[in-house]
Amino acid sequence: MAVGSTAPKPGGPGVRTGRAAGPGHGSSRFGRLFQSGRLLQDGAPGGPVLRFVVRWVRRPLLPALRLWRRNIQLRVVAGTLLMSLGVVLLLGLVVIGQVRNGLLDAKEQAALSQAAGGFAAAQEKAAGVAALGGQDGDATDGRPGRGSVNWRSELVKQLASGGQGAYHVVALSPDSDDAGTSRAPRASGDVDVTSVPESLRGSVAQGTGTFQTYVKIKYSVQKEPEAGLVVGKRLNDVAGSSYELYYLFPLTQEEESLSLVKGTLATAGLFVVVLLGAIAWLVVRQVVTPVRMAAGIAERLSAGRLQERMKVTGEDDIARLGEAFNKMAQNLQHKIQQLEELSRMQRRFVSDVSHELRTPLTTVRMAADVIHEARQDFDPVTARSAELLGDQLDRFESLLADLLEISRFDAGAAALEAEPIDLREVVRRVIGGAEPLAERKGTRIRVVGDEQPVVAEADARRIERVLRNLVVNAVEHGEGRDVVVRLAAAGGAVAVAVRDYGVGLKPGEATRVFNRFWRADPARARTTGGTGLGLSIAVEDARLHGGWLQAWGEPGGGSQFRLTLPRTADEPLRGSPIPLEPQDSRRARERAAADEANEHALRLSTVPAQPGANRSGLPIPVGPPAPPHAPSAAVDPAALPGNGARVVARPAAERPGDGGTMGSVPGQVAEREDTTRGR
Repeated sequence: MAVGSTAPKPGGPGVRTGRAAGPGHGSSRFGRLFQSGRLLQDGAPGGPVLRFVVRWVRRPLLPALRLWRRNIQLRVVAGTLLMSLGVVLLLGLVVIGQVRNGLLDAKEQAALSQAAGGFAAAQEKAAGVAALGGQDGDATDGRPGRGSVNWRSELVKQLASGGQGAYHVVALSPDSDDAGTSRAPRASGDVDVTSVPESLRGSVAQGTGTFQTYVKIKYSVQKEPEAGLVVGKRLNDVAGSSYELYYLFPLTQEEESLSLVKGTLATAGLFVVVLLGAIAWLVVRQVVTPVRMAAGIAERLSAGRLQERMKVTGEDDIARLGEAFNKMAQNLQHKIQQLEELSRMQRRFVSDVSHELRTPLTTVRMAADVIHEARQDFDPVTARSAELLGDQLDRFESLLADLLEISRFDAGAAALEAEPIDLREVVRRVIGGAEPLAERKGTRIRVVGDEQPVVAEADARRIERVLRNLVVNAVEHGEGRDVVVRLAAAGGAVAVAVRDYGVGLKPGEATRVFNRFWRADPARARTTGGTGLGLSIAVEDARLHGGWLQAWGEPGGGSQFRLTLPRTADEPLRGSPIPLEPQDSRRARERAAADEANEHALRLSTVPAQPGANRSGLPIPVGPPAPPHAPSAAVDPAALPGNGARVVARPAAERPGDGGTMGSVPGQVAEREDTTRGR
């Protein structure tokens, strides 16, 4: 029950009457689950049952929806057909209504005219028989004679004889329904006298005019009822008593005429809709075909086939569009060829300069080595100059090597020699090489996640170069704080993340950090003799493996660089087992603190009050504080983006508070990452 709600009173809604409420007599568990909605809940809106039904309904409709979204010609033709069908239906309803009203009006006029003549004839016959009543009956006993007894049957037969099935006659009396009397009901054509509705009989009995209505004419024989028009009037018989005379006009011919009109309109409407659909298809095809051709040529142009052009015929708008498209493609081809030629010249220049500089650099290196070995015989200023000369020559050689490597990537000549390797061995070699620099900086390098093998098909030389660059940069910019190297594997991906707690990166610098010769702080000195091309080469090495090299950082909170590689070469990546934003970032800590505060407030609000728990007034003894709530499971919540079902187990050394290597790192919070960031 929700907080603040009240239980229903006995006998009210929600309580079963006739059964006492008490222990063991509450609502069933299934009822409570159903009323609370738990059968449709699993932590997401709608619940699994609703999502299953939606998926089951959508699965067969997805191909049709995809075709509907991608085919403009289908949408236009379908829209034209639907609108044409609506117009035809509307016009058909109007025409059918007009025809039906016309037929009924004509039938009503003819029926009233025919009935008026019949009523007049019946009145004249009754008056004539009454004038000769003394000859046909005995006036002394007050009973009509034989002629007056049968005159109503003869009247009905005489009036109906001129109809020939066009109408029927019914004579009724309001005071007698006995078939053996002279006032019994009379009908022609096997018509059931119940066909005359009571409402019409009441109107005729109370009025003196002519009344009509539409009814279903029933028959006393095996014949289907049919629609008809009933016209009635109250008259006087030979004895001066009133009776009711009705004319029943079947509407069979009118229904046949209306059916013929409906069939004609339906056939004509169908042909009109089909014809309009065909016209719309032809018209739209003339417009859509050039657009589809332009789309196909644009796709081929984007694929590198720059010689593709549209076929232009005529001088209309489509032809002008094709000419403009061809001119645009020609200009793009010309510009791309110019850029390719310029890029080719630049790559050749860099490669030629790098090769040409090697020969004089070798000579200068030999001379510098001789001077450097004899620096003990020089004065201090000259000796220091010899040392600086050697250091700068080392940096010059590194720069030339990086330029040659960049030129290989630009020329597409970089080759990948992939083989199964254990990234733990590569990390150990990289850390061993960076230990002297870390000792000078006062930095400790820690490794997390190396308990299990982390194997992938990769080029060991290139991966070692990438990780060496990341670790050296982390040590150089870590401000003497710890550097954490994390390894993980999940699904079809492996990852290595290098985390430092130094100056970090400003917003927007995470994407520019891989640009060539880019430096976050131009005033910062390069103590390791970097060339500014290390991260550019590293990201090219990652792309050569089909992997990702991404960066994250916050001002004053350090940075993290993550290398993600597929386990098998040429296997596409769908995510990384390590989140790009570390779980000890400032934002993650704030979110964890907010979640903990919300959980604490919720826990306090759900604790029920304990009335009378301490009625004695004695002080409650205070014991030692309860230990903080420990995590329920030692798992790393960083799952593969795009596959939330996979969870990577957190190493035991990384659990906070267990005395491992990561004990000093703040608490970590689960977070899903955007795999498109930093690509």
